[in-house]
Amino acid sequence: MNDWPEGWSDDNRGGNRYGQGSAGEQPEGARVMRHVQRPPAPPQHRPAPPRQRRPQQYPGGYDDNAGYDSGYNTGQVYGDGGGRGNAHGGGGQGGGGYTQGRPAPDWRRRIKIGSLTLVVVMLGVSIGTYFWADSKLKREVDLSKVIERPETGDGTNYLIVGSDSREGMTAEDKKKLHTGSAKGKRTDSMMILHDGSNGPTLISLPRDSNVEIPSFKGSDSGKLYPGRGRFTKLNAAYAMDGPELLVRTVEFNTGLHIDHYVEIGFGGFAKIVDAIGGVELDIPKAFKDKKSGADFEAGKQTLNGEQSLAFVRTRYAFAEADLARTKNQQKFLAALASQTATPSTILNPFKLYPTMGAGLDTLIVDKDMSLWSLSQMFFAMKDVTGGDGKSMNMPMSGFSNGNVVWDKAKVKQLVEQLNNDEKVTVTEN
Repeated sequence: MNDWPEGWSDDNRGGNRYGQGSAGEQPEGARVMRHVQRPPAPPQHRPAPPRQRRPQQYPGGYDDNAGYDSGYNTGQVYGDGGGRGNAHGGGGQGGGGYTQGRPAPDWRRRIKIGSLTLVVVMLGVSIGTYFWADSKLKREVDLSKVIERPETGDGTNYLIVGSDSREGMTAEDKKKLHTGSAKGKRTDSMMILHDGSNGPTLISLPRDSNVEIPSFKGSDSGKLYPGRGRFTKLNAAYAMDGPELLVRTVEFNTGLHIDHYVEIGFGGFAKIVDAIGGVELDIPKAFKDKKSGADFEAGKQTLNGEQSLAFVRTRYAFAEADLARTKNQQKFLAALASQTATPSTILNPFKLYPTMGAGLDTLIVDKDMSLWSLSQMFFAMKDVTGGDGKSMNMPMSGFSNGNVVWDKAKVKQLVEQLNNDEKVTVTEN
C-alpha cells in the first residue's frame, strides 16, 4: 500500500532526489548536460571542504531541513565551531566573523625601556667624549724633574701660563694677530690658581717680577746647575730652561707647592674664543695699542679671537703697564670660563666639540694632569667671577731697576693661608 500522496512513489523521496520539481527518474539537468570531470585542484590551492553540519535532532527524529535559515534572529550569538571564543564573546580566528581584541599597550614598560636606552646612549657618548678629550692633552711637562720642592698643602695649585708660542700659525695668522715672527716662545702671562674649600683664588705673577733663579736640574740634560744668587725677571726662567725651571723658580720664591702646570699659546687662545662665538666684556675706558693691535671703545662689547688676544696682551697703553695688563688678563679669563661653562655651549655638540678641540689641541700640561683635574681648574676659574672667589696680583713693595719687587712678608702670609686652605685676607698693596 502506498502511503505517499497521489503521484508520488518511493523513487520520489527526498533521500533519492537529484533535483527539485522533477518527476522523472533522473534530474532534468542530467538529461541535457554532459558530465565533465574536472581535475582536482593543486593541494596548495584546494579550498577546504565546508564543515558538515550535523542535522538538528528533535524528539521525533532528524529534520532534513535543519540547515534552513529562516532569517529570524533570536538575539543570541552562537559560534560556528571554527574557533574558540574569547573573553569578549567574539569567535577566534575563522569563527563567526569575529576577531580577537588586541591587548592595550603597556606604556609604563615602554617608558622604562625608552629611558634605559636613553641613559645607555648618553653614558656611551659621555665615556667616548671623555677618552677622546683625554687623548688630545699634550702631557709634555715632567714635574718630577723639579728639585727641592716645598711640601704640599691643602687644596690644589695650578700654574697657568700664556706663552707667545706661534706654533701652528701661518704668516697670515701672525700678521692678523699682531704676534710678530720671533722664534721660540716666552711667557706672556703667568697666574697661580688655588682651588680649595674656601673658594678659588687667582693670583697674577707679573712677568717683570724680580726673582732669584735657584739651583735646578736641566730638563733635557739632567745636569744640576747650582744657584748663583742671581735676580732677574720671572719670565727669564722660562726662556732659560722651559716650564720645569719656571715651576722651580715660582716654588723657590714663594714656598708654594705647584700641583699642575697648564700652558696655552697665542693661536689656541684665539681659536677657543672664536669657537664659543666670542666673549662679552665690559671695557670701562677706551684704549689703543699699535703693538698689540688693540682699538677698543668703552662699554659692553663682544670680542672675537683677534680682539681678545689684543686685549690680554696690551700693556703699553696703560700707565701701570704690566700690572694693568695682569688685571685685564684675570678679567678676561674669568669671563671666558664663565661664558663657556653655560648650557648653550655644554649641551650643544656643534659648539662643545669645536671649543674642546680648539683648546685641547693647543694646551700643554704636566704628565700627571687628568681631564678631571683640568675641568676642576676650568670651573674654579669660572667661580672667580661668580662671587665665590678672589683675584689679585702678587703683593708688591715697589720696583727695582724697573722690575716688580714682591712684599716678602705679605707673600709669606698669603702662602700660609693658601696652604692651610683658609680664606685669603692678604691684599696686594
